[in-house]
Amino acid sequence: MSDRYDSMSTLIAVVDAGSLSAASRKLGMPLATVSRRLSELEARIGTTLLHRSARGLTITDQGAAYIAACRRIIEDVDEAERIAAGEFSEPKGLLTLTAPIVFGRLHVLPALSAFLAAYPQVSGRLEQTDRRVNFLEEQIDAAIRIGHLPDSSLRARRLGEVRLVVCASPSYLAKHKRPEQPQDLEQLDCITFENLMRSERWTFNQGRDVREVAIRSRLSVNTAEAAIEAASTGLGITRVLSYQVKEAVEEGRLEIILADHEPEPWPVNIVYRGRSVPQKLRSFIDFAAPLLQSALA
Repeated sequence: MSDRYDSMSTLIAVVDAGSLSAASRKLGMPLATVSRRLSELEARIGTTLLHRSARGLTITDQGAAYIAACRRIIEDVDEAERIAAGEFSEPKGLLTLTAPIVFGRLHVLPALSAFLAAYPQVSGRLEQTDRRVNFLEEQIDAAIRIGHLPDSSLRARRLGEVRLVVCASPSYLAKHKRPEQPQDLEQLDCITFENLMRSERWTFNQGRDVREVAIRSRLSVNTAEAAIEAASTGLGITRVLSYQVKEAVEEGRLEIILADHEPEPWPVNIVYRGRSVPQKLRSFIDFAAPLLQSALA
């Protein structure tokens, strides 16, 4: 049974990674071992699950049904292990969370630290990343997600909302004409946070209409903190999420502009798998949600 479970886990890793070589790197396993496990699995069940070619992987019809069943089996085994460890009877065990980098540092880490102090039988792991993680593959208990949620089997608890704001330093606004309309940005210097938006056009609301405005990016960066720091020095105008720039605005290093043209706010949720929820996660949600809701108010 162990060999079959390992083969199923390897199959899921290959499908999620997109190739045998990518799965090999992620699993820390020789490529030959990955290939052998898949071949043995297909031989055992007597059908082809994946077509492998130079252009990538293609899942067969039989493979799609089998892979879905494998995911359910692996999740059931994981749940059985948590039950055996007592995680459903009392808050205990490892709680693994993921959150956007800046939001995680500012809000999730303090909430998690306070929670761990209150629940000594729980330990924690926080992954701060702006990419969307796979709950099953990466063994994530819950994630803080900003933006509209796609339909899925995940459950969610609403924490609040954030705005997409445009801001600049007082020194930059003193040297240049303060923009009153989005199109005024076309003549000004912009700093783009590439994980959040395109570097050549920004989208704004104008009444009931949505309008794209061409902007001139003097600097493109891959973190919100870098965009905020560059804007604070007077290099140009940037666009980030409201919680990311809150401290700089309160300190007077940046001012929010074009507030009347902001898009609709983005919801913030804590999301988690919708099956049996261990006590460590139930307790964390009840403990941390009010703290995070207050931070977003």
